Amino acid sequence: MERRDFLKAGAVPAALGAAGGLAAPAVAQQANRKVTWRLTLSFPRNLETLYGAATTFSRIVSEATQGEFTIRVFSPGELVPALQAREATSNGSVESCFTASSYSIGTDPAFMFGTVLLFGLNSRQQLAWMYELDGLGKLNRLLYEKHNVLGFPLASTGAQMGGWFRKEIRSPEDLRGLKFRIGGLAGHVFQRLGSVPQQIAAGDIYPSLERGTIDAAEWIGPYDDEKLGLYKVAPYYYYPGWWEGTGILHLFVNKPAWEALPADYRSIVHNASITATQLTMARYDALNPPALLRLVAQGAQVRPFPNTVLDACYDETVKLHEEYSRDPVYAELYRDMSNFRTESYRWLQLAEYAFDSYQIRRLRR
Repeated sequence: MERRDFLKAGAVPAALGAAGGLAAPAVAQQANRKVTWRLTLSFPRNLETLYGAATTFSRIVSEATQGEFTIRVFSPGELVPALQAREATSNGSVESCFTASSYSIGTDPAFMFGTVLLFGLNSRQQLAWMYELDGLGKLNRLLYEKHNVLGFPLASTGAQMGGWFRKEIRSPEDLRGLKFRIGGLAGHVFQRLGSVPQQIAAGDIYPSLERGTIDAAEWIGPYDDEKLGLYKVAPYYYYPGWWEGTGILHLFVNKPAWEALPADYRSIVHNASITATQLTMARYDALNPPALLRLVAQGAQVRPFPNTVLDACYDETVKLHEEYSRDPVYAELYRDMSNFRTESYRWLQLAEYAFDSYQIRRLRR
């Protein structure tokens, strides 16, 4: 073909050609910024503290991207059952989920560390370890990525209560035969002490207690426990929840879905998750005190676990950590968190704890 025939056949001026060459990738790039994810939850809508963490996160992401990145929130059972959220995210059935990392200990006991270290860190310590000491990076590199997900904190509950019991707990012997709804590795500890642990989703706890299928149940703390109505069927409310000095709940995202996001969207997701975590912790700190007063007014009998029970649980927890540390990933995460616990207490006992202890004693005069 001669040059003049080529021009007639559809060649365009250089300026337009350059513009056309840029336009196609620009259009494609713009189209790629329209993203819709599904976020399935392990927590029911009536627990608005936790459900609200997910909706807050979704709203922040949408606002930061001018509506280009939409995350649709689904209640437990709408897409997948509550306790299968992480697995559904791993296999790509959904792009993301909001759940407890500890719900996956059946897959690998090290999943517990994303939520808490038994007899371990409080909320501030856990978040410091995750954000400032590469704890979150280690969880992702050593554990989560092996299961095709990446994890980010999305909520912090603060220290939790020890749960609701139909009968009093006076000694370790009272734990024998106790059918106890309790999640994570704490169930393994209670099992060693003769209890029968049950992992039951939030919406099934009340009917299980009411029917006598279980004898006791722990959830989070006064505000959420009041929502579930547990005080109506189990009057004894024990503390502390030694297995959850904090409760860090996770946003898990499918790894290929994450890698397909533009870099700025990834940053927005990360920052939105941090904001939702802080807001949730603030909500619990504000809502739990009046809820506790309401529970007591409605007949809840607040009791401390006897020291003999705490000591028995502590001793079995140490043995459990030693046994599970035969796995190198578990051992590394346990060692890392334990070392930080020791180091941070050297400071906290002089600052936060000394101040708080004095205030509490003074106000009780």
